[in-house]
Amino acid sequence: MKKRIALVVVLLAVGGSDRARAQGTAPAPLTLQSAEALALKNHPQVLAARATMLEYNQLVVEAHSAYFPTLDAELTGSVGNPQGRVGAGILTFPRLADRFGSGISLAQLITDSGRTPNLVANSRLQAQASQQTYQATRYDVLLAVNEAYFDALRAQVLVKVADQTMAARQLVSDQVNELAKNKLRSQVDVSFAEVNLSQAKLLLLRAQDQVQAAFADLTRALGAQQESSYQLADEPLPPGPPNDVGSLIAQAFTNRPDLLSLQFQSEAAVRFERAERDLSFPTVSLVGVAGAIPEIDQNLSSKVPNNYEGAAVNVEVPIFNGRLFTARREAARYRAQAADQRVRDLQAQIARDVRVAWSSSRTAFQNLDVTAQLLREATLALELAQGRYNLGLSSIVELSQAQLNLTQAEIENLSAKYDYQRIYAMLQYTMGLLR
Repeated sequence: MKKRIALVVVLLAVGGSDRARAQGTAPAPLTLQSAEALALKNHPQVLAARATMLEYNQLVVEAHSAYFPTLDAELTGSVGNPQGRVGAGILTFPRLADRFGSGISLAQLITDSGRTPNLVANSRLQAQASQQTYQATRYDVLLAVNEAYFDALRAQVLVKVADQTMAARQLVSDQVNELAKNKLRSQVDVSFAEVNLSQAKLLLLRAQDQVQAAFADLTRALGAQQESSYQLADEPLPPGPPNDVGSLIAQAFTNRPDLLSLQFQSEAAVRFERAERDLSFPTVSLVGVAGAIPEIDQNLSSKVPNNYEGAAVNVEVPIFNGRLFTARREAARYRAQAADQRVRDLQAQIARDVRVAWSSSRTAFQNLDVTAQLLREATLALELAQGRYNLGLSSIVELSQAQLNLTQAEIENLSAKYDYQRIYAMLQYTMGLLR
């Protein structure tokens, strides 16, 4: 009986270990740190976020390419009727001629009144935002792993408690049945003992079902496709939560990657608004060509040299385009305003989440002592009830209630430990410290 009511604080096996032994294979050991590393390596959300981050890094190169000249090699051959002219087109009247030539063309942007620098800054800020989004995705996966890991630990220990409860009540049931056969106990006592035993069996079935669900969640958190058997290692209790929630909120504003991502996106939207404004200013570019025409119509050979080269500076000044640039600038401005408001909204949400997680962690930490005291009292009450029942001083009802109280106390005490570990992980997540 004393063994049955002892506090279970160390997890010795995990759900699925019985299946693994039946198959002749031992479950693989898994710590929380190795589970986190496995999830960060394999989880599809992490891999997708990393690919997106690398994509945005290439967009920076794409935007920065406007600073460099464009150099093209060209090879052209044409056939046309002598003395012919192109008759269709906008203000064109070029002469047709048979020719074959090759050359190169070069184009270099000189200035577009600041649009390209703003676009480059926008792309860099977007890349930084994608990096923070990648980190935020990693933290989301780590939180899911922590929650699933501690839920699996809790579920497995509850199976052990339920199994011990059933064994203890089976013993009581057997004893009561033997006493009833010898006319030392009534059939009422037998009925109560059988009811208690059936309740213990139901508790065990439900606990086993929770193990299956917990390990399914853990498999999903690890990013695995198929469920595997693991022997989970117990984790030490984290320290108690701090007393000042204000400092925690300040840390969250500094560390939360999702907030940093939105801040970078807001800054990027401001730079894009400036880039759209710069569309209304002049653009200056340099164009150069050079090449050779080794073959040309004989009627033009004396008039057209075999080599050519030229350069030009072009200044483009927008005058009117149906308010296209104005609309683009205004749309970019509203987009920047929306991004700024999203930052404010997330800050308010983070402050709320930190306060809730901090309050929950303090309550969960206090529950550790309360549930430990509850377990001690329930253990003592069962010992007294068992002694009174053995001496014939009380009924089976008192003993049954004491057994039920002890089972609930054991469950509450074990749940308090893993609930605090899970809630503490949530607190670390809300502060941006879960790494």
